[in-house]
Amino acid sequence: MTLLARLDRLPLSRPHYALLVIGGLGYTFDAMDAAIVAFLLPSARQEWGLSNELLGLIGSATPFGYLFGATIAGLLGDRIGRRKVMMYALACYAVFSVAAALAPNYETFLAARVLAGVGTGAESAIIAPFLAEFVPAARRGWFIGALAGFFSFGFVAAAVLGRLVVPTFPEGWRIAQLITALPILMLLWWRRSLPESPRFLLATGRVREAEQVVADFERRTEAATGKPLPPVVTPPDPGPDQDSRPSAAASSPPTAPARGAGLVSALKFLWGKELRRRTAVTWLIWFVITFSYYGFFSWIPTLLVERGITITQSFEFTIIIYLAQVPGYYSAAWLGERLDRKNTIALYLAGAAASAYWLSQLSDPVAITVAGAVLSFFLNGTYAGVYSYTPEVFPTWIRATGMGLSSAVGRVGSILAPLIIGMFAGTLGFAGVFGLTTAVLVVGVLCTVVFGLATAGRSLEELAEPSGRPGR
Repeated sequence: MTLLARLDRLPLSRPHYALLVIGGLGYTFDAMDAAIVAFLLPSARQEWGLSNELLGLIGSATPFGYLFGATIAGLLGDRIGRRKVMMYALACYAVFSVAAALAPNYETFLAARVLAGVGTGAESAIIAPFLAEFVPAARRGWFIGALAGFFSFGFVAAAVLGRLVVPTFPEGWRIAQLITALPILMLLWWRRSLPESPRFLLATGRVREAEQVVADFERRTEAATGKPLPPVVTPPDPGPDQDSRPSAAASSPPTAPARGAGLVSALKFLWGKELRRRTAVTWLIWFVITFSYYGFFSWIPTLLVERGITITQSFEFTIIIYLAQVPGYYSAAWLGERLDRKNTIALYLAGAAASAYWLSQLSDPVAITVAGAVLSFFLNGTYAGVYSYTPEVFPTWIRATGMGLSSAVGRVGSILAPLIIGMFAGTLGFAGVFGLTTAVLVVGVLCTVVFGLATAGRSLEELAEPSGRPGR
């Protein structure tokens, strides 16, 4: 429709980059919260005398909360709007991060970590589909990949906190946890700065508000570029997605699904004839990458300590591993527009599988660090592709729900990974842990190559058409 064509023809400029920074900072603090737990585990073990099994529960606490947060955020994001969910999620996360920092015992700390995970899960699941709806098709893969790249800054910041704060102060682990609550200060900025997605507004019949958002975006883009805007090219044959129908731009009321689906109806649609292949592939990719990612990063400092190095040295090595995330994310963001998202995901999953196998054969801490950095590069490059790919394969009225449920399925992997490694690290050994990771990653590569959907350069409305079959 004309209104969305007006939005999609805008060149990337200051208004888009402002959204990138606002959403990206949210991902930075989300990653800090997820990553800091790896540096708290040795201190928690000392403070409360915990076994490997209880440490595994702490490692799984945030992902467990994340699962529920991502699911809730998706459903609410399609019902009440992306912007509201994002702000409430941030508040939830920050409040319970403070509670975790002040926890007097293991049980309270564990509960606070779960509830903080609800906030991070909700926020992480809603930001990508929200911002994807503002970006033209030609640059969407790079933009969302670059957005996901902000996760890497959070992991590096967590590693720095783990090295400089945790071992320096008697209660350093509590101080580090408290610092992760700082993003509450972003709430006022977000409340003032963020518009609601015009695609969501159209899908819910709020045409006048959508018009205002698009007009404001046009005005700010023209001011930022100092050039006349490109002409509007109206799509010749809009598909059945709610936001691409002419009736959505008219005053006719939206259909019931466009107002946001409940969980049961959402699952029926996602696993219906038209979308079940996309849903299955997307859920599998999320499970594979998140299982592998959390299995590695939740335990790497502890595993390094078991190889005979000190906690402080393990944190230093982990900083190197985390720094490899930055080029991983941004190289994949760049390749996503050139190789297509599904091919980029498959390439980086294959690199991760090879790196995990290499890691399984090593025993020297320095060699483990080098191999771990390579694995970190490929795992995080995969995430850049996944965060770009997922919002593209679902129609607008169920996009946030599709992203939320996909992310939630991934969190099942992140819950299982620390528990499995905690339970079987003694019997499987270092080689067995990363041999298992290799096998999981290989499954992800094969399914992505065979069943994935090509999305590069296609509008969200075109991808929503039933004719957009996997492999096209």
